[in-house]
Amino acid sequence: MAIPPDIEIAQAAKLKPITEIAASLGLTEDDIELYGKYKAKIKAHVLKDRQDKPDGKLIIVSAVTPTKSGEGKTTMAVGLAQALGQLNKKNIVVLRQPSLGPVFGIKGGAAGGGYAQVLPMEDINIHFTGDLHAITVAHDLLTSLMENSIFRKNKLDIDVKQVMWKRVLDIESRYLRNIVVGLGDKNGGVPYETGFEITTASEIAAIHALSSDLMELKKRMGDITVAYTSKGEAVQAKEIGGVGAMAILMKDAVKPNLVQTLENTPAIIHGGPFANIAHGCPSLAGIKTALKLTDYVIVEPGFGADLGMEKLCNIAARAGDLKPDLAVIVATIKALKRHAGVKYRDLKEVNPEKVKEGLPILANEVDNARKMGLRVVVCMNHFYTDSDDEIKVVMDWAKAEGVPAAFTVTVLKGGEGGIELANMVLEEVEKGSEFHHLYPLDMPVDEKIRIIATQMYKVADIELNADARKDLRKIVKLGFDKMPICMAKTPLSLTDNQNIQGMPPEGYILPIVRLKPSTGVGFIIAYCGDISTMPAHPSKPAANDMDIDENGVIKGLS
Repeated sequence: MAIPPDIEIAQAAKLKPITEIAASLGLTEDDIELYGKYKAKIKAHVLKDRQDKPDGKLIIVSAVTPTKSGEGKTTMAVGLAQALGQLNKKNIVVLRQPSLGPVFGIKGGAAGGGYAQVLPMEDINIHFTGDLHAITVAHDLLTSLMENSIFRKNKLDIDVKQVMWKRVLDIESRYLRNIVVGLGDKNGGVPYETGFEITTASEIAAIHALSSDLMELKKRMGDITVAYTSKGEAVQAKEIGGVGAMAILMKDAVKPNLVQTLENTPAIIHGGPFANIAHGCPSLAGIKTALKLTDYVIVEPGFGADLGMEKLCNIAARAGDLKPDLAVIVATIKALKRHAGVKYRDLKEVNPEKVKEGLPILANEVDNARKMGLRVVVCMNHFYTDSDDEIKVVMDWAKAEGVPAAFTVTVLKGGEGGIELANMVLEEVEKGSEFHHLYPLDMPVDEKIRIIATQMYKVADIELNADARKDLRKIVKLGFDKMPICMAKTPLSLTDNQNIQGMPPEGYILPIVRLKPSTGVGFIIAYCGDISTMPAHPSKPAANDMDIDENGVIKGLS
């Protein structure tokens, strides 16, 4: 079944004024700040005034370890929200904000697809309410103040070979990954090697998503480690100065953004840190506000359940005292075949045996959710190339494992295509969960990493190389070892090698090459290989197909 391009569907939609969407949640015009007719920010007092109100049910929409094309996790989250709306269940879907880098690069927009979208799609994908701009400027202000401190006699004894704080930009650029600054005459500064990262890789982006209000955000920004001294001591942002000015830049960005789905159900889109070197979850401010405003909250972290869901449960849930109730694991027939070794060009060919071979990757994510006490529903994102025989393989497996499972077509039919899934979710979520974290914070750093690797990825063990062991000694010496772990690895494999599909080979040892304490946001990044924090454009960037006419109508955005 062919449907119009996403942008044409979005442009043909009938949006309600955002004041009406707010009113459906019990919010008045005094509770929101309007950004035009269809966007608004929710004021901080809304959450504070409702602290004694019981939370709604928290439903995580995650996925199997994805393929390069993704498995439609965002469309499933939006579609589930729309389906619950059709069942007259009050709900809010909480999503991450799109970054301009991927929008103009290889990925395109991130507002759902087909008849399961959040609107206004063009605004959400392009600038939105300016949150990422605020993060960019706050980050680069700290960089400039740090460099000024170095130039002005370097009273903090910053070692320019141990500067951790770079610059950020919300556009992809391989040429800016590694640069030298401070060139020129004596007024040009002190030369040192540095680089640019994309804005969503900034620690401030992670802090923005992990702070419940402006004062918490300001404190966390002050705790950022920007560099080390010649004696190996941490230099933090509060020693540099300017944290108050950074907070001024972030004063509006900290407020959750309220929009709507294609079927006029409420949506909060707020926060969008990288999902590999950061925790990749929507903001705690957005999630916690939604929990006080409605009965059901659908939240979508980045990548597969082994990364995004794990980080939501062990990083974000700790910071915000969240207690998730249910995990929806999204999968596709093509993903199961790909993890069984089928080449991309052959994924449309009917092959029930390969679907069966790929089932362990789905079983692993179900097991991962259950390891943290969550109930699970499997959502199969249905494509026209899925055969009845292939579908039967999955449904037979789900029945045998006692996992509720539904095939959904929300992209083609909107909420109507997710009614079966919504009913399963409603039934399972009322049974309650026994949510718990995967590890205690006082456990040694290498043991916390080992638990994640062996239990979530099912590798045999981990191995810290010489650099990582050196990093670990510094982390322990400086007292940063009691923070949770943020694993940084490819999202396309359960190992550090994106070419290894399916479950890890027997006896596989996961290498840990570097450890970095992110003291502002409050976690330790464990790098499994080299992870680029500044993406680059593909041979044909998505921006090349975008245009706008004299009437302001945008084309080519998807």
